[in-house]
Amino acid sequence: MSQLIELGAVTSSDDVGNAIVETCDLDGVAPDDFYVSNIYPTEVKINNQWIRVQKQRMDGAIVISDGNNDSSNGVTAECRILRDLNQGDRVVVGVEGIRTVRKKSNRELKAKEEFSFMGAGVSSERRVELVVEQIAWELRQIRDRGGKVVVTAGPVVIHTGGAKHLSGLIRDGYVQGLLGGNAIAVHDMEQSLMGTSLGVDMQKGTPVRGGHRHHLKVINTVRRYGSIAQAVEAGIITHGIMYECVKHNIPFALAGSIRDDGPLPDTQMDLIKAQEEYAQLLEGTDMILMLSTMLHSIGVGNMTPAGVKMVCVDINPAVVTKLSDRGSVESVGVVTDVGLFLSLLVNQLDKLTSPYQQI
Repeated sequence: MSQLIELGAVTSSDDVGNAIVETCDLDGVAPDDFYVSNIYPTEVKINNQWIRVQKQRMDGAIVISDGNNDSSNGVTAECRILRDLNQGDRVVVGVEGIRTVRKKSNRELKAKEEFSFMGAGVSSERRVELVVEQIAWELRQIRDRGGKVVVTAGPVVIHTGGAKHLSGLIRDGYVQGLLGGNAIAVHDMEQSLMGTSLGVDMQKGTPVRGGHRHHLKVINTVRRYGSIAQAVEAGIITHGIMYECVKHNIPFALAGSIRDDGPLPDTQMDLIKAQEEYAQLLEGTDMILMLSTMLHSIGVGNMTPAGVKMVCVDINPAVVTKLSDRGSVESVGVVTDVGLFLSLLVNQLDKLTSPYQQI
């Protein structure tokens, strides 16, 4: 029955009883048989009325509480991850009185169409330019209506020469939030200060003598100034992704890991706090660009409800497929070099003379 609910199946409204609720007896521990949420809009039946669950995300519990909202019975429901549960919280258990709202996926709509080559959601043989045109058109519309785009990016963006293009997107107002790890910030500022990324000359593509020390020198410099923002304001960092974020007040969150050098003062090494910062920046997002960072992209995907357009770009088809298979009908996979993708995207945006121009 739980699997059928995830697919959007519902019984007759007259036959559906109220959701079953049990109380947490320990902080951070849900009652046995608690209902596990998914990415799709969910409603629960409380006091014979259907209530929309707020803060929808996958892998959470549904907490019922009294409060002021739009429902006439004054009851609210929201997704909450296990560690945020408190003793006394009322949590939905079982499958009674729960329904999800599912849209027909593109694959379902195309199922009746005749056979065609490159018809899958992910293909390394499809012309990248055609996908980029559509993404550029949507980006322009989101920006012009005051929407929100968040970028999740890995250091490959820097290594492949994509930093200048992503910097341009931030500068031109196409990006409203940046998520990543310690590495993308370090190597972005390494390129700004020393013209290298991981010690490789970005102009010549060849290793620089002693270049393996460059990123550590950058970390040391930023630590001396106290933060990335303070290094920018001091005139030490003069261009690049982090520079544009600081200058245009674009919030960013850097989640640390066990492999990080330094780290930078801005890197959040407390994993739980890093997840909270990510989730906060993702609120109200219309589109997420996932640029060559598998683990951060999967983490972001798990925090994101259905209805948010996700564009996953990676040279490895397996990474793109993993994100596409999470179930979102709005996800787009692009198998290509991320530097090339960003270059094409910026060029296409430059060609658009109107947000409503037909591609």
